[in-house]
Amino acid sequence: MITLENVRKSFGPLEVLKGINLEVPQGEVLSIIGASGSGKSTLLYCVNGLEPIQGGRISVDGAVVHDKGTNLNKLRQKIGMVFQQWNSFPHLTTLENVALAPRIVKGWTKSNARAMAEKQLKHVGLGEKLDAFPLELSGGQQQRLAIARALAMEPSYMLFDEATSALDPELVGEVLDTMRMLASEGMTMIVVTHEMSFARDVSDRVAFFHKGVMEEIGPAKEVMSNPRSEHLQRFLAKVR
Repeated sequence: MITLENVRKSFGPLEVLKGINLEVPQGEVLSIIGASGSGKSTLLYCVNGLEPIQGGRISVDGAVVHDKGTNLNKLRQKIGMVFQQWNSFPHLTTLENVALAPRIVKGWTKSNARAMAEKQLKHVGLGEKLDAFPLELSGGQQQRLAIARALAMEPSYMLFDEATSALDPELVGEVLDTMRMLASEGMTMIVVTHEMSFARDVSDRVAFFHKGVMEEIGPAKEVMSNPRSEHLQRFLAKVR
C-alpha cells in the first residue's frame, strides 16, 4: 500500500500540496485529474522520493519515503515511473535501453537482463523493434519503450505522469491501451491524466485536485458522472 498522511509540499513561498491524505491499496488503479498547477505531478514526484516534502509522511509498504534511513534506490525498484518525456538513450537499441537498469541496479547477468527486456518489449507490443533505435520509433512507441523499461525492474507500483500529453492525438490510443492492459493484469497504478475516458472507464477511483487540495475522491464512474465539487463540475464541463 502507498500511504500519504497530511503531506505538504512547497516551492519557496508557494504551497503546492496542502495536507494530502490518501491510501492506494495493492491492485488499485487511481487516476488523478485537475487543472495544470493543481499539484498532481508534484504528488508523484514526492511519492517516488524525487522531491522532498515539508510536512507529513509518505510510506510505501511500510517504508517511509523521506526517512533518512530509507534506501531510496532500493525503494524505487518497487515503484516504476513513466514521465511525460520518455528520456531513452538514443545510442542504445530498445533492447539495450530496457536491459540497462536490471544489469546496473539489480546486478543481473547480461543474458538475464536481455531476456527480461525482450519479455517486456513484447509485453507492450514492441517485439518487432528489439534492434531499433529510439529515434526510429514513433512517439507512441517511444512511450511504450519507457513503460517496458519501468516494467523490467518488476515494480509493485507504477506511476504515470501525463504519459500521453506529449503525443500526437493519433498516437495516444496505443499508449492508453498498454496502460489498460497493465490495469487488467492487476498492476497498482497512480495515473495523472487528462484523458477523461481512461479515468472513468479504467480507474477504480478518481481523485480531483484543485490548487493543492484533494477536493474530491471516490469511485471513478460516480465521481465523473455525479461530481459534488463545484470546481470539479466546472473542470469536467471544460474538458469533456
